[in-house]
Amino acid sequence: MIEYFAIVMGAALLVLMIPVFYRIWVGPTSYDRILGVNVIGTKTAVLLVVIGTLYDRVDMFVDFAIAYALLSFVTAIVVSRYLNRTISQKEMETREKKAGT
Repeated sequence: MIEYFAIVMGAALLVLMIPVFYRIWVGPTSYDRILGVNVIGTKTAVLLVVIGTLYDRVDMFVDFAIAYALLSFVTAIVVSRYLNRTISQKEMETREKKAGT
């Protein structure tokens, strides 16, 4: 019974990732894209725990999920800080508007 529940939850997580891929692709700003990538990273960490449930090795997959979530979080902070220091928000929005038209 747990296997069916884990498969349904994994499929639901994958379906919930589809709108986030749209946000990553469309934007409108780089910060929206970073947030989308961070959401995908969080859902992937939860999906790792679900996969661990399927293989009856939750202890090992929880370690992988924690490491992946930490790496995703740190990467999002580093990229955000880099964008904040290199390009101002107004300049970024005007560049993206010019690129979109």
